Amino acid sequence: MSWIRVWVHYVITTKNREGLLNSAEIRKTLFDHIKLNSSNKGIWIDSVGGWKDHIHCLVSLGHDQSISKIAQLIKGESSFWINQNMITDFKFAWQDDYWAVGVSESHIPEVRKYIMNQENHHKVKTFEEEYNDFIKKYGWDKINSDK
Repeated sequence: MSWIRVWVHYVITTKNREGLLNSAEIRKTLFDHIKLNSSNKGIWIDSVGGWKDHIHCLVSLGHDQSISKIAQLIKGESSFWINQNMITDFKFAWQDDYWAVGVSESHIPEVRKYIMNQENHHKVKTFEEEYNDFIKKYGWDKINSDK
């Protein structure tokens, strides 16, 4: 048996960053569904949280799982489920792209708290501000400016 411990923090946005996850009830229903469905597929999601136009997931990858496959499974199944169950007022879709960064074991409690505190976090910081913070923190602006 292989022993793997690789943590990944995902950020997945709604198509065109539309605020379709516009109530705490919708978000809780979605987060519970994502955790349950992922568990049934052998995906270990530690935490799910988010705001009107995006979600965060803290995932521990299994030995045969890739970052892209996990994102595909979470996004594809959850958007299908949202539309099938008419959870939102309009047709729902996730943005094609997503963010994923590795998380050190020592930072798990901090990331978990950050994810679970999204409602309060976005009362004082917009998604655009959060986006710019991620770009700076992980140096993505430097990576993309080299192209």
